[in-house]
Amino acid sequence: MHGLLSDIAELQQQGFEIVLASSGSVALGLNSLHADIESAGVQEKQAAAACGQPILLNAYKQIALEYGFDIAQVLVTLDDLEERRRFLNTKNTVHTLLEHGVLPIVNENDTVTTEEIRVGDNDRLAAKVAQMIQAQHLIILTSVDGLYDRDPSEPGAQLVETVEDVSEYLAVTSGTSQLGSGGMLTKMQAANMAQNAGCTTLISQGVLDRPVSSVLEGARPHTRCVAKSTPSSSWAIWLTDRLQMAGSLVLKQAAADALEQSENGILCRDVVSLHSTFQKADVLHIYDEQGVERARGLSNLSSDEAALIAQNADRPVKELLGYQTAGRLVNRNNLVLLEDHHLPWEATITNILNRLESHELIQRARSKNDKRRINISLTTQGRILLEAAPQPLQENFIERFGALKIWERHQLIASLERLASMMDAEHLDAAPLLTASEDMH
Repeated sequence: MHGLLSDIAELQQQGFEIVLASSGSVALGLNSLHADIESAGVQEKQAAAACGQPILLNAYKQIALEYGFDIAQVLVTLDDLEERRRFLNTKNTVHTLLEHGVLPIVNENDTVTTEEIRVGDNDRLAAKVAQMIQAQHLIILTSVDGLYDRDPSEPGAQLVETVEDVSEYLAVTSGTSQLGSGGMLTKMQAANMAQNAGCTTLISQGVLDRPVSSVLEGARPHTRCVAKSTPSSSWAIWLTDRLQMAGSLVLKQAAADALEQSENGILCRDVVSLHSTFQKADVLHIYDEQGVERARGLSNLSSDEAALIAQNADRPVKELLGYQTAGRLVNRNNLVLLEDHHLPWEATITNILNRLESHELIQRARSKNDKRRINISLTTQGRILLEAAPQPLQENFIERFGALKIWERHQLIASLERLASMMDAEHLDAAPLLTASEDMH
């Protein structure tokens, strides 16, 4: 901590404005509760955060004062970063602290957050803050020198020094720490978020002496994820790089294809179906009839209002709602088209692969011809287990699941993930053996 704050003091004197994303309150607080992190439940972790936050901030403050500057605690929740008004309030607070030479120390408010409504790791939290304040650099200090082309413990592993397109490397992961969540996957997700905002990410090993400035100067090995030369606007980033979405809709194919040229935004009459209950000013996924996500937008109406208008297209909107509106579900200026038209499920896929690999059911190897590609193959144990699986149930499920539209599959996956998170079951082994009786054939 001394080395970090000493380094920050020197950088502040050089004119740098710095925001620190720090964790540790839960781990510190567990000592006060005489509990351990492996057995602690949600309520114990929330209580531990309440115990640990003043301990952590007092340590930061005492050391910072030795180096001639002050610190401030900025506790945030996911809603503070993704609900527009609270986002702007948080942004203004951080900028005011920086203007007065105070170091904002940002941490997720673990005392009030639960698993289903939290950012979850400091990497993406730091990236969200970097987006918010339009930072030039996001520096992530970790236990390795940066991103490697394979597991760093393997012979011949090479450090990837420069990454032009972070999305190509999102399948590369490393292990997680016992005292914190987030391996290399979350760091690359954070770098991807920062890259879209025009922020360069530097990933390197945390050291005691000049941990930040030595990376900025290029004096230590690190991975540099280059910022996009033409970043998205702050508004577009807030709409698209979200960790939680309120709902989704399916748009008629012709209307989806015309989004880029349309000045009307999204009209209720062009909506095929609505999914999840949402309110006015919620952010929505927007799919076409092929299941491709085409855009994200801020809703003008609640899901009930939109459904009412769509089902009564021949009646005046004012008569239906009691007030006059154009009947647009999303205005054009509140709509952001997705450039690459893909769904961001890399994290889900990688987590599944990690589980399978940890049980020695699959093995991953980087392609010799194209280092960006990861080849996956079944192990002998995996093949035996797959062959022993109850075929009727497996085949029926795969056939029916495969017949669903893409957005329906992802809605099911998202719902199951949310249930697992709410039950604190996301770390359990979810691979039960199925048995099929005669009446199930």
